[in-house]
Amino acid sequence: MTDPIWTPSPERKARANLAAFCDLVARQTGNRFTDYAALYDWSVREPERFWCALWDFCGVVAETRGERVLVDGDRMPGARWFPDARLNYAENMLRRRDDDEAMVFRGENKVQRRLSFREVYDTVSRLAQAMRAAGVKPGDRVAAIVSNMPEAIIGMLATSSLGAIWSSCSPDFGVQGVLDRFGQIEPTILLSVDGYWYGGKQIDVLPKLADIAAALPSVRQVAVIPYLRETFDVSAILRAVTLADFLAPFAPDDIAFERLPFDHPLFILYSSGTTGVPKCIVHGQGGTLLQHLKEHQLQTDIKPGDRLFYFTTCGWMMWNWLASGLGSGATLLLYDGSPFYPGANVLWDYAQQERMTVFGTSAKYIDAINKLKLRPADTHDLSALTTMTSTGSPLVAEGYDYVYTNVKQDLLLSSISGGTDIVSCFVLGSPWVPVWRGEIQCRGLGMKVEVYDENGQPVIGEKGELVCTAPFPCMPVCFWNDTDGAKYRAAYFERFPNVWCHGDYMEITDHGTCVIYGRSDAVLNPGGVRIGTAEIYRQVERLDEVVESLVIGQDWNNDVRVVLFVRLRDGASLDDSLVKRIKEQIRSNTTPRHVPDRIVAVADIPRTKSGKIVELAVRDVVHGRPVKNKEALANPEALELFRDLPELAK
Repeated sequence: MTDPIWTPSPERKARANLAAFCDLVARQTGNRFTDYAALYDWSVREPERFWCALWDFCGVVAETRGERVLVDGDRMPGARWFPDARLNYAENMLRRRDDDEAMVFRGENKVQRRLSFREVYDTVSRLAQAMRAAGVKPGDRVAAIVSNMPEAIIGMLATSSLGAIWSSCSPDFGVQGVLDRFGQIEPTILLSVDGYWYGGKQIDVLPKLADIAAALPSVRQVAVIPYLRETFDVSAILRAVTLADFLAPFAPDDIAFERLPFDHPLFILYSSGTTGVPKCIVHGQGGTLLQHLKEHQLQTDIKPGDRLFYFTTCGWMMWNWLASGLGSGATLLLYDGSPFYPGANVLWDYAQQERMTVFGTSAKYIDAINKLKLRPADTHDLSALTTMTSTGSPLVAEGYDYVYTNVKQDLLLSSISGGTDIVSCFVLGSPWVPVWRGEIQCRGLGMKVEVYDENGQPVIGEKGELVCTAPFPCMPVCFWNDTDGAKYRAAYFERFPNVWCHGDYMEITDHGTCVIYGRSDAVLNPGGVRIGTAEIYRQVERLDEVVESLVIGQDWNNDVRVVLFVRLRDGASLDDSLVKRIKEQIRSNTTPRHVPDRIVAVADIPRTKSGKIVELAVRDVVHGRPVKNKEALANPEALELFRDLPELAK
């Protein structure tokens, strides 16, 4: 085992929220923990005590917590947390009503806005009154086609304050992509931006919005948020008004928060939808609140006054995670637009100017700025930055090297992984745990995460299925329109009864870290040997010529052969020399079985709206099978690049 690439100082460990949390646990239970592994073991051994201690530590605002903590704790699904509690997510986000900054917004059009906690509260109050006057009641759905801007979070909080259910997507979705999602949940209110900027281009949303509103008969009111321009005409959109007109009759007042059961629906998120119409995943307010408070305060060490940034759209669960930062007293740094426009340093300029403390991004972004040879440590003042988080795909070992060499040496770099399914993480970071290159620091507190082999036996130091073997509060409440729960059970509990099977191919190392090798449904199986796709990406994308790659297994001669697609940088070509170097890179750093049988250059690689490459969709195209829901993709035209390739016919 090599040494860690970063180790927290004793001073940092002592200052961490975890230290104060352990003091509370010691007072409550008599157990004193000074290392993460022991605290983690206790949290999954005595989950009821752990989650109650977390509730107390985070000061959850509630009418009552109730005496019961976990009912039917031996059932998955079926376990119920805090069944007697009554609370409201938005009330916990809007505890502050002062003049400190709650949100800072930067748009690609150079717009800069700042909102205080008081201004956020007052605007939420006005919007909640407007929604209530429009007939919104607990359980109704409010849908939004929005950019990552203050109005999105204000809309979500107003919705939650009423006990209604929030669901959003980004404005780059096509008409059918929006209808595939919102058409299933029948919203009462529809919020939308008038347009947005990306890569220096202005994109008008109003024509598309007219088609969407006409196809959603459940919508009583459409409220359009000005972003692309200050004034616009909404007369062509059914039941539409501007946001200003929607709010005009209402003055700020105390918000009448609906105190609701722990499992009352809060968010509806969507599966990627690349294998059919997206599944509508319903998340409860209490479980989401507790999990996000835990991940922010204990795993990411966010404190009041920290300045939290995540590069995300409103169609990705990381937006919901970011928004919850208000509940820990953080200032949210919002950004909308391309991370490389007008230049590659735009996010680092933002980090310096706003004294960002937590920089959240994707592994793809880190890889991209590595290939651009950016050195923010030399060009920007990052003295306020304490933490960097990465998700979306596994962060390769070279990504860790890059960050510690070129961003900051004393930095908690947390690769985190979970998903839309739990609107949070199974494995992530900790301010108490060293960082090993290429490895995720730890399993999340209170999450009994294990790795199962093919026979359903837990293993350490071997690859297998990421499972969670005990209930946790942020399990989805249900899938929408899944009355008997059959789709929900099939999604997570079919492989191993009474055990959550997440669909990631993972290893827990002997020193407690985790390595994710890709989605288990995309695992390659040549000659019966399971290979995680991330193992190949991590090697191929070390080569300067390769911008990104995608690998699939192609059915061939009663077996599976490995096919690697590469998108090359401008000026590079896939000649015999580069093919040889790619194969040598893979062979020397993995095994001969990882070496692809075919390497094919393509002009683009299809991905979801949240930036994840879609191996299964490409596999379907290569095998001549239909891709059921291209609307889920950011660039569906790229799929045609993989159809009927002569290189794969021999």
